[in-house]
Amino acid sequence: MLKEKPVKPQLNIFGNKILPCSFNPITGFFRDGCCNTDQTDQGSHTVCAEMTELFLSYSKSKGNDLSTPRPEFGFKGLSSGDSWCLCASRWLQAEKDGVAPLVFGKSTNYLALSIIPESLLKKYLITVN
Repeated sequence: MLKEKPVKPQLNIFGNKILPCSFNPITGFFRDGCCNTDQTDQGSHTVCAEMTELFLSYSKSKGNDLSTPRPEFGFKGLSSGDSWCLCASRWLQAEKDGVAPLVFGKSTNYLALSIIPESLLKKYLITVN
């Protein structure tokens, strides 16, 4: 069952309307392709990041296996190069451990900045989107 998407458009870290992160694979707390969030998103899936093998291995070691396919959930598993909405706290933890993936700022929700310092997040920006 899909969660209901917020009605009000959300903003990215630059204060503009958030852009999609990925439709293939489909990402986001609401599975709408965007890193939208609301009060029911306890993980704050707000950071649009480009997956790397290093980060995927790290995430698996922390108990969140993003690379193994889960067909029962329609999830093909992530690969290096895929974009995905990450929990802000997981991204911050990965950064402290030296394995944080790069971030698409125009697709990262401004609410990520309530968890991740803006100056730190901006060091990891990919500027193509």
